[in-house]
Amino acid sequence: MSKDEILKAIEEKYEKLGVPVDAMLEGLLWSTPITYWDYIQTDALLGLQTPRTNQPDEMVFIMYHQVNELLFKMILWEIDQVAKSIEISADKFSTHLMRISRYFYMLCSSFSVMADGMEREQYLKFRNTLTPASGFQSAQYRKIEFASTELINLIDVRYRDSIDRNSSFKNAYDHLYWQAAGVNHKTGKKSTLIKLFDKKYVGDFIDFMEDYNDCNLSKKFQQLPEDIQQNPALIKAMRHYDYTVNVKWVLAHYNAAGKYLGGEEKELEATGGSSWRKYLHPKYQRRIFYPYLWSKEELENWGTF
Repeated sequence: MSKDEILKAIEEKYEKLGVPVDAMLEGLLWSTPITYWDYIQTDALLGLQTPRTNQPDEMVFIMYHQVNELLFKMILWEIDQVAKSIEISADKFSTHLMRISRYFYMLCSSFSVMADGMEREQYLKFRNTLTPASGFQSAQYRKIEFASTELINLIDVRYRDSIDRNSSFKNAYDHLYWQAAGVNHKTGKKSTLIKLFDKKYVGDFIDFMEDYNDCNLSKKFQQLPEDIQQNPALIKAMRHYDYTVNVKWVLAHYNAAGKYLGGEEKELEATGGSSWRKYLHPKYQRRIFYPYLWSKEELENWGTF
């Protein structure tokens, strides 16, 4: 664009906003150059680590999980590019799914930071200070699940026959697969882990579940014209995302946990008190976002191939 074309475009933009263009241009005279540290907010970001113990490797643990949360935010941002689109092509759908899968690849490979980057002795010292906090309580990860598939696929398999799209969102929430990990199965009472999680997020979660009920990635795919649903690249991207999140990512987490919590005469519980082997392994929980895109044999062997 020429200088005149740029100025005209600026005038048109601010006229639509009802803002005097002369005032905006004059403001540029007094503005200061943007810097990397101001744009990225480096000082604020680096000031967000607050260890609870004197064990040096706790800083690794904190920063690793903060990086995870930033990646989760990127994933939710990408999901919205599909979910909130009125019309979407197979190419655009596939593009965003593959971006999300790449973020999860980063998450999968990053587990070596924890598995090989902390001394087990230090971890076992600081882990109890974190009780009952747990990665289980990542609200963004729960939102990724809600935005990726229909709620029925996140319901504990024992209750799926009693819940359908006419059930209340609160009823569905109370029967989500991960609720079982927050219950003391001897007393039937919710653990402090899940009580605190519910207190903080249940209202936000139910609003989010309702918002994505008709535009989650699964629903969005099924709303596409039949010919687009049959697009090989899109199907491949859907399956790739499903497998990456619900098998590869979960197994990477499982294997990392095993290094620190397993191998004892009596295995340790996760910091939240859950039975981590049954909670984490995909063959037990069988979280599958798009079951209609997998064969009967693949579904039966989920988490083992």
